[in-house]
Amino acid sequence: MADLANLFNLVAPFFGLILLGFAIGRYKRLPEEGLAWLQYFLIFIALPCLFYRLIADKPLSELSNWGFVVATTLSTYCAFALSFAIGLKFTRGDMPQSVMQGVAGSYSNIGYMGPPLILAALGPSASAPVVLIFVFDNILLFSLIPFLMAIAGVEKKSLLATGADVAWKVVTHPFNIATVLGVVAAYGQVQLPTAIDKMTLWLSQAAAPCALFLLGVTVALRPLKAMPGEVPLLVVIKLVLHPLLVWVLLSALGNFPDNWIFAAVIMAALPPALNIFVISTQYKVGVERASACILVGTLVSMVTLTGFLWLVKTGRMTADLFP
Repeated sequence: MADLANLFNLVAPFFGLILLGFAIGRYKRLPEEGLAWLQYFLIFIALPCLFYRLIADKPLSELSNWGFVVATTLSTYCAFALSFAIGLKFTRGDMPQSVMQGVAGSYSNIGYMGPPLILAALGPSASAPVVLIFVFDNILLFSLIPFLMAIAGVEKKSLLATGADVAWKVVTHPFNIATVLGVVAAYGQVQLPTAIDKMTLWLSQAAAPCALFLLGVTVALRPLKAMPGEVPLLVVIKLVLHPLLVWVLLSALGNFPDNWIFAAVIMAALPPALNIFVISTQYKVGVERASACILVGTLVSMVTLTGFLWLVKTGRMTADLFP
């Protein structure tokens, strides 16, 4: 019973904030445009501060674990490829829609929900794998999406122009800039002035509650009108197959610290990211399907994510399948 109580106390605040945002979003019905400033605050201010602080005090050796990067990024790619294939089947070859389905089945909520949940569950030693997964999963998916959309004819640019655009967006993304600054600070053992250090601390602490509340409100403002037939399969891939694949590949490719493996499994078990809706809106493709995946995935993850956390926290999951 003590294990269950501790697990409840761990996950309840996270899903509680999502449900709070959902309830207020359904009750108040404020204009959706009002979320723009909160989204900007999260993406350009609070989350970059969080990622900087996660990295700045880490030894550089922890941030160059390329075997870990290969295993986790390959797992995400496999989940994307399988979800993309399922999308092609259900949409009868509609490639733009299928790209969105590929994202829905592989892109975890690694920005908003991942860092605070992993750190609460596993402690500061899990911050390096969280950062590596975030950076390389984003590079993978935000390179695949525009190239596939260009091939499908949605991006009205040449492949060369698309490649340049992708490279620029990767280099200038605020999360990646914060990561680079964190690496520089770690290398030079930089100590921020006290006032700035406290500001970044406060901002990093604001990231999780704001992000989870925003997720709940956003889902509430987009009620599910119909259940696309492929959504249950995509949710199973995202919430069950993806974390299991990460677990198997990390066990097969090397001897990684237990906390790194557990962090990667939990990151893969997170619900679909809110960014899926943003991407579908940007391309004007599969908006309703994106909303359905986020809503259903978030609800189902209350069970599946809690299950993985229970296995980890009670010692019932062995970190390395092939010791």
